[in-house]
Formats: sequence, structure tokens, C-alpha cells
Amino acid sequence: MASGIEELVNMLYDMISDAWGLPFGAEKCLLERDKVLDLIDEIRANLPKDLEQAGIIVENRNEIISQAKREAESIKRAAEEKARQMVAEDEIVVTSRQKSNEMVTAAENKAREIRRAANEYVDDTLKRLEEVMAQALSEMRNSRQQFKNVVNKNK
Repeated sequence: MASGIEELVNMLYDMISDAWGLPFGAEKCLLERDKVLDLIDEIRANLPKDLEQAGIIVENRNEIISQAKREAESIKRAAEEKARQMVAEDEIVVTSRQKSNEMVTAAENKAREIRRAANEYVDDTLKRLEEVMAQALSEMRNSRQQFKNVVNKNK
């Protein structure tokens, strides 16, 4: 039927907004129970997919951070090895230490930047997912309350 939670929530919203209003009940309407329940079932079925996607994003973030650490360590080892090879003369030693420190600093800065970017990406993605899920939950609660009001009025 529909693919994502947002589309399902939009369908539920449209169903409610297009529903026939009850006479003398300005904010009350009639809905086809089976259709509403089917949409809610689809939303429930899609929620684990979105949560799984969030898990994948967190896992990707961890992989990026691990890769950055490995790259920084590799650069650091390369710089240290190069420095050891240049120990033969005093002037070369001074130069090699400077370059080694610069490379280590550059690697650490790059690792920090990658970690920061990965954290921002994950935080932004999780924030958007949280907002969509909160909106879906809010709309579902409103729909349920309206449904209860209709049922209670018809008793």
C-alpha cells in the first residue's frame, strides 16, 4: 500500500480530514474502522524498519570513527617511523620531529573533524526521525481521541 511512515501518517491525516462530519458535531467525523486500523497496523509494521535504519546510522557512525582512529594511528606510526629513520644527523632529527608532530597533529585534527561530522550527522538524522515519530504519535493520539469521541457519542 504505502512505503514510509510519513506517507502512512499523511494517508491517515487525509482520511480524517476528508471524513464526513457529524451533524451538530463540528470537530467529529465518521471513519471506516477497518481502514484506520489497517493504516495503524502498517505504521506499526514500518516503525521497526525506521528504528533499524537509525541503528544502521549509529553503526555507520561508529565505523567512521573507528576508521578515522585507524587512519590517525597509521599516520602516526608512519610519522614515527620516518622520524626514526632520520635520526642520523642533528638537523635532520629536528626537522623530522617537527614534521612528525605536524603529521600527528594533522591526523588528530582530521580524526576529530571526522568524529564531529559523524556525530552531527547521526544527531541530525536521529532528531529528524524523532520528530517524524513524535508527529506520527501525536496525530495517532488525536485520531484515536476523535474516534473515541465518535464512539462515545454514538452510544
